[in-house]
Amino acid sequence: MTSPEPQSPAPQPSEPESQDRVFRSVPAIAGGAMLLAIAAWIGIDAVINGEGRTPWLALAVLLLVVPLVVAFTLRPAVYAGNDRLRIRNPWRVVVVPWGQVASLRSAYSNEVLTESGAKYQLWAVPVSLRARKRAARREMRATAQARRQMGQDGGREGRGGGALGARSGLGGGFGAGPLSDGPVRAETDRIMDDLRALHEDRREAASAQGEVTVRWAWEVVGPAVAGAVVVLILVAVG
Repeated sequence: MTSPEPQSPAPQPSEPESQDRVFRSVPAIAGGAMLLAIAAWIGIDAVINGEGRTPWLALAVLLLVVPLVVAFTLRPAVYAGNDRLRIRNPWRVVVVPWGQVASLRSAYSNEVLTESGAKYQLWAVPVSLRARKRAARREMRATAQARRQMGQDGGREGRGGGALGARSGLGGGFGAGPLSDGPVRAETDRIMDDLRALHEDRREAASAQGEVTVRWAWEVVGPAVAGAVVVLILVAVG
């Protein structure tokens, strides 16, 4: 009898690549959609009912305005992957490997600084000072409420024994446990915290090394420049 030939192990399925996390500004998208609707309404009305050069001027203005609105409202996005950060700003697309990121800074705008000293703004993650103030007020209210609850539980423990305090896990002092699940943060600040954590986790990975690339968004720049040239020609011709 012949012994059966050993079978090669079945190939293991490769792990699927994790998809990029996408960050965009919902208010900017809503505002851009509204502006485009207004521009389309006015422009189409001028094309249909206008006389003389008006229809052509309306088309030229639309060719200029629509790319600008799209560039500054609908287009900006930040794609965070395991290996790199891709920033889609109004006029450029910047790809920064995590190994080239020096820091992620938040002040009056959110920015990424590279090891070479270059700085790129994250248009899709704008800083909202109003949101920061609201988050600070919520944090103060949550802290005050937690301290009041701790005081009540501590008083009950003192009057009725330690069973309630032991069950609550709070005890009678402020230092016995956390005041809340965590600090209240504005949404864009939480996004920056997530990006910093991803940067810390992936910056030493071999696949996260490489060069920073910058590409101009000619699909936006071209139509906007063409529209501006046509508008100038029509105005100059008179």
